[in-house]
Amino acid sequence: MRTLVWVVRGVIFLFLFAFAIKNTDPVSVQLFLDTAWQAPLVIVVLAFFAAGAFFGAVSLLGTVFGLRREVSTLRRELNAAKAEVRVVAPPRA
Repeated sequence: MRTLVWVVRGVIFLFLFAFAIKNTDPVSVQLFLDTAWQAPLVIVVLAFFAAGAFFGAVSLLGTVFGLRREVSTLRRELNAAKAEVRVVAPPRA
C-alpha cells in the first residue's frame, strides 16, 4: 500500500513538474492603477493557488474556534455530570 501511495505521489510530482517546465512564458497580470506584474505563468498560477489556499484556511478559522469552544463547554458539562453520579455498590449476599 505504501508503495502505491509513493507511486501516485511520484506521478503527480512528474505531472506538475512537466506543467511547470512547459509554462515558463512570461505573462502580464494587470493590476489596479495601471500597474502590471510580469512573471512566468507557472509562478502566477502558483501564487494565486497559494493565496486561495491561505484565504480559504483563514475563512475557516472562525468556524474552527467556535467548534473548539463548543467542545470545551460540552466536556465541562460531561465532567460535571460524571461528578454528580454516585457509584452504588451492589448489596452483599
